[in-house]
Amino acid sequence: MQSTDLGNKESGKIWHRKPSPATHDGIIVNIVHSTSEYHPKVLRFLNVAFDGSGDSFLAGDHQGNIYAFDLHGNRFALVQRTAQACTALAFNLRRKSEFLVALADYSVKCFDTVTKELVSWMRGHESSVCSISVHASGRYAITTSSDTAQLWDLDTFQRKRKLNIRQSVGIQKVFFLPFSNTILSCFKDNSIFAWECDTLFCKYQLPAPPEGSSIVYKVFAVTRDGRTLAAGGKSNHLHLWCLETTELFRIVQMPTKVRAVRHLEFLPDSFDAGSNQVLGVLSQDGIMRFVNIQTCKLLFEIGSVEEGISSSVISPHGRYIASIMENGSLNIYSVQALTQEINKPPPPLVKVIEDLPSNALSSSALKMKMGSGRVQRPAKSKESKTQTRILKRDLTGDLENKENELSEGLNKKRLQILLKGYGEYPTKYRMFIWRSLLQLPENHAAFSSLVDKGTHVAYLNLQKKYPIKSRKLLRVLQRTLSALAHWSSIFSDTPYLPLLAFPFVKLFQNNQLICFEVIATLIINWCQHWFEYFPNPPINILSMIENVLAFHDKELLQHFIDRGVTSQLYAWPLLETVFSEVLTREEWLRLFDNVFSNHPSFLLMTVVAYNTCSRAPLLNSTLKDDFEYFFHHRNNLDINVVIREVYRLMETTPTDIHPSSMLDAFVALTKGQYPIFNQYPKFIVDYQTQERERIRNDELDFLRERQTVENMQAEVDEQRAEDEAWYQKQELLRRAEETRREMLLQEEEKMTQQRHRLAAVKRELKIKEMHLQDAARRRLLKLQQDQREMELRRLEDEIERKIQMRDQEIAATAKDLEMRQLELESQKRLYEKDLSRSQDAIAKEIREDADAHRQKVALEEHMFQNLLESSQMGSRRTQRVIEDNLAKAEQACLNADWKLQALHKQKYDDLQRSEGYQEVATLLRKNRRKEMQILNAMVEEEAKKWKEAEEKEFHLQSERRACAHSDACRKWFLKQETSAALEHSGEPPSEEVPWLQRERMASSYLPQTSQFNDVSEMDPAAQSFPSRKATEWDHMEHDLLKRVRSLRQRLTAQAQNRCQPPHLMVT
Repeated sequence: MQSTDLGNKESGKIWHRKPSPATHDGIIVNIVHSTSEYHPKVLRFLNVAFDGSGDSFLAGDHQGNIYAFDLHGNRFALVQRTAQACTALAFNLRRKSEFLVALADYSVKCFDTVTKELVSWMRGHESSVCSISVHASGRYAITTSSDTAQLWDLDTFQRKRKLNIRQSVGIQKVFFLPFSNTILSCFKDNSIFAWECDTLFCKYQLPAPPEGSSIVYKVFAVTRDGRTLAAGGKSNHLHLWCLETTELFRIVQMPTKVRAVRHLEFLPDSFDAGSNQVLGVLSQDGIMRFVNIQTCKLLFEIGSVEEGISSSVISPHGRYIASIMENGSLNIYSVQALTQEINKPPPPLVKVIEDLPSNALSSSALKMKMGSGRVQRPAKSKESKTQTRILKRDLTGDLENKENELSEGLNKKRLQILLKGYGEYPTKYRMFIWRSLLQLPENHAAFSSLVDKGTHVAYLNLQKKYPIKSRKLLRVLQRTLSALAHWSSIFSDTPYLPLLAFPFVKLFQNNQLICFEVIATLIINWCQHWFEYFPNPPINILSMIENVLAFHDKELLQHFIDRGVTSQLYAWPLLETVFSEVLTREEWLRLFDNVFSNHPSFLLMTVVAYNTCSRAPLLNSTLKDDFEYFFHHRNNLDINVVIREVYRLMETTPTDIHPSSMLDAFVALTKGQYPIFNQYPKFIVDYQTQERERIRNDELDFLRERQTVENMQAEVDEQRAEDEAWYQKQELLRRAEETRREMLLQEEEKMTQQRHRLAAVKRELKIKEMHLQDAARRRLLKLQQDQREMELRRLEDEIERKIQMRDQEIAATAKDLEMRQLELESQKRLYEKDLSRSQDAIAKEIREDADAHRQKVALEEHMFQNLLESSQMGSRRTQRVIEDNLAKAEQACLNADWKLQALHKQKYDDLQRSEGYQEVATLLRKNRRKEMQILNAMVEEEAKKWKEAEEKEFHLQSERRACAHSDACRKWFLKQETSAALEHSGEPPSEEVPWLQRERMASSYLPQTSQFNDVSEMDPAAQSFPSRKATEWDHMEHDLLKRVRSLRQRLTAQAQNRCQPPHLMVT
């Protein structure tokens, strides 16, 4: 291992003999920077950065010395002394000799390694810059600190955007994805966002890590194709994210020795197309392990526990690894010496078939090397001569299809067959097919150089002529047109170029490189000979169209000639706008599917087909304005019919007038650099350019002179103003001095007067102080007296308030008692009303029963008229009247007793109520409990009474059934006796029946009050009934009257009990 000490040298060789790195460590050279002072010390390297080629790198130490190392040329040189430590480096800018360095004062500076001069100084960070990421084009850079990230334009060194976040979150790293326009921002809360560089639009956000993972992301690495992101932190786990699907597709667990990951970086490979498979992982023990993320195998490692690595950077081509050691030195490793698996060439296509182990060789035992392109001759033996034939591939078919084979493997003929079958390409694959058909080279560097030239002067005011609503679309159109103008100067003067480019810009606005190359390919192939008559329209192309139209539709052409319509009106508007004005988006895409799949003459034939398919409205048009409107607006025309007509014209047009005979075949853009476009009258364009440049120079001279005059005038005015201000200032100073002198004298006089006044004021103040003390003492005494009087009045008011409150409480209580009494009275009346209703109902029911019974009795009495003796009728009637009066007297006596009891009850209630008023406070509390008890008792009593009423009702029904039975027996008996009496007397019954009917009718009109006095009024002829039967009838009648009397007594008692109000219980 060779070691190099930079010392105080500003340049020199890195190594003095050709390095031969060992296989076990792979170190090419160890670089140390030590001072040659009295006490030498080692200056520690802090940062390393490779350039785009990978053979040169920068290294900065903690004193601000920045060295450039050229590994290919074996040289180093001191390029800058910043006098302060550098915190980050970047060495892959667009201008290869420039580099960015972040310093300890939070600033970022740009230096030139050749001139060693300061190019720019960028400020804006408030904390140390930890990383610098440069865009693949080298035009933009992102500087990241712990609290913010800033996007810089390296052409102007101006800050474009600034990312501010909350202090509670914090930034880990913000960087560009390789060869992409995407910015990736990683925060301390494990959130990762992807942003579009131009618009800063958020493209996507990675989801949160799995719940079981406790890793906090601190270091990140991305493959060169920008598809895989590796993230690690204070853990031995690595998370691998797929940025295309935004999914975590693998978690890699490092060995148990790894407790934390300090740095991650992918190792580039020449044969993996940017999808790097080897990841370098620097752990806390200072060892950097390189693992394959697909097989998860450890390939090799650098560093050791004794000589730990602090940080590492891998060159872009993957040949070198620059590592800053923990002791401050710098080690350069050779990847080729470390492993045999990295960067090895693919297996050889030539395979050797070895001979059998024999001494003699025959024709069947020859060694033959089999290759893919040719067959080598076999080795000849000395004994025999064997002829061999070389098998060659049949290349005739390849020569025939060479034109139809595309770079991506697509076949043009198959695409044309697909297009004729479906009429268009699939929408999903249309752009891919177009790129394949046009064979776009995708020259990123050439396009970037055109774009970096900025906006062309001819298109600075593009928005005034074409006011597009979308600012992004306008910006892309302006950038594309400027790139075209920088590519060829004629496009700065072409007035219809924005119209021609606009549909393609709108279609490819998200990929400006493809947009530019599609338009350039269109101009080179389908716009052949357009600029030969510049600035006039292409008369030769229009003549081709007119010849084809004359051959296929002479009538339409003659109509155009008759109306004064030339090809500049019916053909040129369609060509200069590439049909975007007359077709919808879908129709235009379908048309250009066919245009890009055919010969460049297809576009000219489309113009003829569009006219011939629209011949009916065109033949009906007579005004020139109508023709202009027709060819600048959309029309009712089927694009499929137009396309079929184009194919027909392509096949039927004679060769002598066919545009394909005058136009060249398709030619793709060249790779690396775009072809030179000079198919235009250069002297005209150069003359216009010279005139424009002359006018611009004259304007610049005029503006420069006017600026000089204005500057001189401003200087004169400024000097005059300064002189005037100086004189005014001197005058003001003089006046101020006089004024201050007068003020001093006045102030001295005022001070003397103030001293006299102050002494008088002191005397007056002393006297006032004595008076005030006396007045304060008197005021205090009066205040104390007033307070005592106020306290007495307050006590009196309190006593009166309490008395008033007690009276109010008593009055409120009395009112409550009165209200309670009124409620009791209302309840009593309600109960009395209910009692009267129930008595009326019972009386009515009794009357109805009595009426029914009386009618039955009257009928029976009429039947007994012929049987009873007349002598007994008077006494019986008298007896019935007496008994009836006796029952009424008993009822009156009962009513009088009832009223007397009610009167005593009222007196008793009045006495209790007068006693209750004296103990109202106690009664209120106890009455609540008693009322609840009374209510419960009343409910129970009511239930009992209803039960008793039901029992009595049942008894009444049973009595009625007994009476009905006795009535039936009696009627049967009377019928038997009547029939026997009639047979005994021998009288005919025909006279007796009408008399009985008359008596029955008369008895029905008797008043209801005379219920039992009808028996005495019988006819005397019926008194011949035997005495034995009369005696039995009297006993039955007495029993019936006794039952009625007892029933009345029970009903009266029941009504009294039901209507009795709950009296107030006094305790």
